[in-house]
Amino acid sequence: MSQGQLQPGSRLNVAPGSTVVVRDEEWLVTAVEQADDGDQLLTVQGLTPLVRGTTATFYGSLEFDPSRPAGPGNGIRSLDPRDAVPVADDSPHYRRSRLWLEATLRKTPVPIGEPALAVSHRGLADALDYQFRAVARALDPANLQPRILLADAVGLGKTIEIGMILSELIRRGRGERILIVCPRHVLEQTQNEMWSRFDIPFVRLDSVGVQRVRQKLPANRNPFTFFKRVIISMDTLKQDRFVHDLRRHHWNAVVIDESHNVTNASTQNNALARNLAATTDALILASATPHNGRRESFAELVRLLEPTAVGPDGGIDERALRRLVIRRHRNSPEVAGVVGSDWAERLPPRNELVPASPAEDAVADELDGVWLHPAGGSSPYSGSTRLFPWTLAKAFLSSPAALDASITERRRRLDAAARAGATGTMSPAQRAEADALDRLAGLNEAAKDSSAKYDRLVDYLRRIGVGRRSDMRAVVFAEWVATLTWLQRRLTADFGFKPGQVGLLHGGLPDVDQQEIVESFKQTNSPIRVLVTGDVASEGVNLHQQCHELIHFDIPWSLIRIEQRNGRIDRYGQRARPQITTLLLAPGAEGFRGDITVLSRLLEREEEAHRALGDVAGLMGEYSEAREEAELTRVLARQKSFDEAVRTVDEVASGDGLAALMAAISGNTAPADGRDGPAVELAEAGPLYAEPVTFLREALEEYYTTPAAPPSTRGGGVGWREHPGEGIVEFVPPADLRQRLEALAPGLSERPRRAHELQARHR
Repeated sequence: MSQGQLQPGSRLNVAPGSTVVVRDEEWLVTAVEQADDGDQLLTVQGLTPLVRGTTATFYGSLEFDPSRPAGPGNGIRSLDPRDAVPVADDSPHYRRSRLWLEATLRKTPVPIGEPALAVSHRGLADALDYQFRAVARALDPANLQPRILLADAVGLGKTIEIGMILSELIRRGRGERILIVCPRHVLEQTQNEMWSRFDIPFVRLDSVGVQRVRQKLPANRNPFTFFKRVIISMDTLKQDRFVHDLRRHHWNAVVIDESHNVTNASTQNNALARNLAATTDALILASATPHNGRRESFAELVRLLEPTAVGPDGGIDERALRRLVIRRHRNSPEVAGVVGSDWAERLPPRNELVPASPAEDAVADELDGVWLHPAGGSSPYSGSTRLFPWTLAKAFLSSPAALDASITERRRRLDAAARAGATGTMSPAQRAEADALDRLAGLNEAAKDSSAKYDRLVDYLRRIGVGRRSDMRAVVFAEWVATLTWLQRRLTADFGFKPGQVGLLHGGLPDVDQQEIVESFKQTNSPIRVLVTGDVASEGVNLHQQCHELIHFDIPWSLIRIEQRNGRIDRYGQRARPQITTLLLAPGAEGFRGDITVLSRLLEREEEAHRALGDVAGLMGEYSEAREEAELTRVLARQKSFDEAVRTVDEVASGDGLAALMAAISGNTAPADGRDGPAVELAEAGPLYAEPVTFLREALEEYYTTPAAPPSTRGGGVGWREHPGEGIVEFVPPADLRQRLEALAPGLSERPRRAHELQARHR
């Protein structure tokens, strides 16, 4: 090509789209500015391998050295395409030309107004029409700034929908900088879903990680500019030290998972959400329980998406709500019609009443006559919270270990209060309570080795085939850490399990340990046969891949928590019919009989709401686990009737509150005018390669000649292996690719897995 030379005081005939050579590398000009002294300031993007993808700015007077002769390596030279000499493509079937054209097409953004989904249907996930509709709703060309609340019920795949939306935004050139905010215990799971299903590498950061980034940068550099795509926990990001940097940084897209945690306008969570909503183009909120029953809180969530959808009086525009919120459940017509055998209908629940042992009945009699329903009307409790006796009752219904832990903790507090008092001794009321606790502890000690509910659990696990050498797995939920550790110890001994075959998961474990246990349980080669877990696993954790048996060893006094627990195995991708079993201890004490009846009716209402509404939150109208538990405690304390606290399905559907509003939009994917929307259009494969796997194979053949050759052979390859009919290939990445992958998603390959293998499908 003929070349022009840019020297100080001269001008080149270049414009955006021209190609220049600077410092022996080729660059594409993206902007040209004229300086006052006649020089040109060029903004460019690298084209040659060493600088590809790099953005730079060059100024003629700085690039030209007058002490050196003009020519290559000195100054800025333009390349004239008119003088280009065509070179014939001698590769088989013009392979190099086709590869170049395909790569160029893939790098060219799809127009913003393109109605067809370009890439989301090519991810490593089943093609489900109801998920495509959610993506199409979010990408409606009428929305210049995509905003949506994904409020699908537990198990429908909100994380998949998030990945599909993000992949479409990236393909449209609107997803360069993305932030995902989610709970700590699902950071790795979400990162892995984005990476393995949609080829979107996110860097997982905690507060220490952000500080390390800050140390690498100049003091005036925003740490959130260091990585383009970040996943971080709400607890980390809401800290005051990050507020200033977040306000000065703009995102193309922000995702807030479990967004029901940001509805309280007086919290740091809400302040963070408002900050992010104002500094992003696209905002995706996700929550299976999108409001807490208070209209003002739900209005705050809607206001994040679209401030004009909430009136000055706090009223919510229902038409806007139908556009901004998408909500379906397992039995919604558009869901039930497509999930088929990939979401097996759950079996009728097994609610087993377990008669208490004589030792447990003795404890129940003491609790009933002294603490819960004393003849004199007053329990021995000397504190200010009169509901403490129900804490003891709840612990008793969980396990002897939980009751022992509760008694021990209360005794410790009494002793500490006595030491801190003026006399250094207990008051008469405190002494009376301590004596009552000691009597209860003595009775409970005799019940530790005669737990009828534990015996029923062992019997049930044996009946379904759980054993040391069996492949059968079960998840056992309990609320108390003391119960969990007690179960792990006893199950390991009674079944002869090896260390590691009974997994233990609770919120007191470090994040890394939690993530490793969850990831292990998903694998076919996991040693875990029984996972005993607290409610830390009831939100956002997928346990259905290798398990369809879930057992409530104790029952939470909250419908929302019950539903969240069940959703760990009752979700899309579950091919075996999930079985939910609840073990309810049934003492002979008169007062406890009514309590067990209340808990049994609670389970029945949960099942009715699951089948009719796909959501249980509206039954009690509290939309908060803590408030639901407080309401149920009042029922158990005979302060309120069960039917007053827990409504029927018909009452929820016919009501006029938020529950009825959410029920009205549930399953509604039609446009706001009520007409049936057209089927979602999916982009077809390009004209050059019918299957993306073919594009990948030919690219490797161009480079390696024999990609199937093992890397260790002379000339080398990548061990290419195809799985016909599955759209999946395997290969061993070379060292430079491994280094790039680790840089793209640091930490993802640190957990135990086959990090040396890659799987690619469709993309």
